[in-house]
Amino acid sequence: MQKRFDIFGVLFLSFVAAVAGGVARDLLIGAVPPAAIADWYAFALAMAGGLVNFFAYPLVRALKRPVLLLDAIGLGLFAVIGAEKALMYGINPVMAAVLGMVTGIGGGMIRDVLAGEVPSVLRTDIYAVAALAAGGAVALGDAFDLPAAVSMLAGAALCIFLRVMAIFFGWRAPVAPWRPDER
Repeated sequence: MQKRFDIFGVLFLSFVAAVAGGVARDLLIGAVPPAAIADWYAFALAMAGGLVNFFAYPLVRALKRPVLLLDAIGLGLFAVIGAEKALMYGINPVMAAVLGMVTGIGGGMIRDVLAGEVPSVLRTDIYAVAALAAGGAVALGDAFDLPAAVSMLAGAALCIFLRVMAIFFGWRAPVAPWRPDER
């Protein structure tokens, strides 16, 4: 919205943000066709979200903190679902954790690139790290033969906790200390 895209651009980027991480994961693990495009539900939800954002952006912007909290919940859920699906396809636990992270952050990264921005997950508060922690909790639970529901709940809770701390207390990952002009 800040770049003043037309309605098609907003809806296209909404769809990309909603499904690209899961599509990337599914293609990498061999789950074809990817779940996000096998039926119309993800498309309909992405279009609904895009329309709300397009027509009610001032309200969405005014509700920044609640939206960030809902985003934290979504990030946690997508990351643990992505890691669990990778494990179900026999992927190594370390890479399953990474694929959980990709599931959670991939769509937003591609959206930012298409919008001409440096992906926000590469330069802002703890986001990708929180998604990786969620995927790691699922992979660790699998290694210890815990029920999937237990490790997924723990992973989602860890992700949400990290995001809430980042939102409310400014937690950030370390940033490179060198400036571009230094050698």
